[in-house]
Amino acid sequence: MRLGWREAAGIVLSAALLWWALHDVQWPEVWAHLQRSNLPLLLLSAVVATSIFPLRARRWRTILDPVEPGVPLGKLWRATAVGMMVNNVIPARVGELVRVYALTREAPRVTFSAGFASLAVDRLFDAVVLFGLMLLSMFSPAFPRGARIGNQQVTHWVGGATLGILALLAMLYLIVVFPARVITLYEAFARRVAPRYEERGKSILLAFASGLGVLRRPARFASVLAWTVLHWLVNAAAFWIGFRAVGIDAPYSAALFVQGLIAFGVALPSAPGFWGIFEGAAKVGLAVYHVDPTRAVTWAIGYHLLSFIPITVIGAFYFTRLGIHLKDVRRKADDDGSADESDAPPTAEAARA
Repeated sequence: MRLGWREAAGIVLSAALLWWALHDVQWPEVWAHLQRSNLPLLLLSAVVATSIFPLRARRWRTILDPVEPGVPLGKLWRATAVGMMVNNVIPARVGELVRVYALTREAPRVTFSAGFASLAVDRLFDAVVLFGLMLLSMFSPAFPRGARIGNQQVTHWVGGATLGILALLAMLYLIVVFPARVITLYEAFARRVAPRYEERGKSILLAFASGLGVLRRPARFASVLAWTVLHWLVNAAAFWIGFRAVGIDAPYSAALFVQGLIAFGVALPSAPGFWGIFEGAAKVGLAVYHVDPTRAVTWAIGYHLLSFIPITVIGAFYFTRLGIHLKDVRRKADDDGSADESDAPPTAEAARA
């Protein structure tokens, strides 16, 4: 996979944030905090963090039901693990494409375009639930009143992000509920601006409408929502256990707030594994709860590293076992007319990393 300007910018941004997160840290204090940390609790937090991936695979099965009912959970789990591993070691969120490709290898009836569209639903539910839980944490008595990030109150940041999510939800619903009208508008636009992309774009929109089928039925919508809420409550529990392990006396609601902030951060271009973005967002989020920077970075580095290893090793095992080659993923994406990897749906998975 080529390294474009977005990927280079992401690596530079991650490096800058990693420097900012670490430049004022007293490393002897970090080492002392780690030595005094509760290692069993820290390891438990990594185990709990890794457990979100089977939950993610189970949710994906419900999202894909309109396209291919009852996809075996094992196939979805392997594809999910492979995708996260690739995101951890290669820039540009190539793992999103690899995740879909790995599934289509084992479940050929799921087309690449429909699988890619299902990730749009996956990310949409992540965004809605993450920011919903973040807002809920701000109603907790433990949330510091008047807390600010930069020169703005936290409520302003979260409010703006929520409006963006609602706009995205409305756009997806237009594709689901009025696919014919959306396609007609696209055809009229493409015919004037880029005629040679008219048919290709039409087929992509039809595949996306198919992949977004989960939004049509209230029962299936509720099921995906429930799995998403469980996923992020478990992830926040992993954060909170890690807090306790390094001596951070913050409530569970703080974990809900911090994971939302990290998820918002990793929507930006970043280096593989979201290094730098994770640490910087964790430092900012925990500062809201008056956690000193050194202890916040102690948790961020310890938790990030310990939760990074298991899913990367598991994903690498399945990547080799399935015989996946990145050049085949790129070719498949081009053949199916899917987006460039730099345009893949923004991930929130790194909020657990």
